[in-house]
Amino acid sequence: MAYDRLSPFIQWVCPEERGQISIPDMHIPRSLKKDIRRGLRERSYEIKIDHDFASVIENCAEERSERPETWINQQIIDAFIKLHKKGYAHSVEYYEDGVLLGGLYGLSIGGAFFGESMYSKVSGASKIALVHLAARLWHAGYKVLDTQFVNDHLEQFGVYELLHEEYMEVLKPVLDLKCNFKIDDLNEKELIEAYFEMRHQRS
Repeated sequence: MAYDRLSPFIQWVCPEERGQISIPDMHIPRSLKKDIRRGLRERSYEIKIDHDFASVIENCAEERSERPETWINQQIIDAFIKLHKKGYAHSVEYYEDGVLLGGLYGLSIGGAFFGESMYSKVSGASKIALVHLAARLWHAGYKVLDTQFVNDHLEQFGVYELLHEEYMEVLKPVLDLKCNFKIDDLNEKELIEAYFEMRHQRS
């Protein structure tokens, strides 16, 4: 993490408690679920994967009125773009009428996905991207969705914390899993439908 957008330095942070979201059991508010289903049915939005990674991280790094400070500096941006080119960092992107209006990015290692940051330029964009991320991770066999920290935005999705020792016990066994973030056999609508059906069967 950087102290701010213009800082030339980064600091390594290891939280004593680590934020996590259950991939199969993520809490999805009823209104959000309806918005996703309606949006896919009416094609009012489109989700793309790794289509414009650089723009997603640049938008996440922007300072806004609701977030006057950012921990993403140019050094972090450059590092993650290199990781993306090597196939480790990925973005989930939300579009309306071909315009990128929200999304998220993170790091994929084995069966763990480490969410880094998200942003929205229209209401609900990052929330929808997060649900699409969970559906993709579930289908690909990921076991850990790491949020690093807990915040008000993530609490609606059932985020919880693990002590560092517990977190490492959960993380280590999944790092050697062979999970492919890229999914070619299902489109986004099919992924969401399969994910929602799985959740319905578990309830």
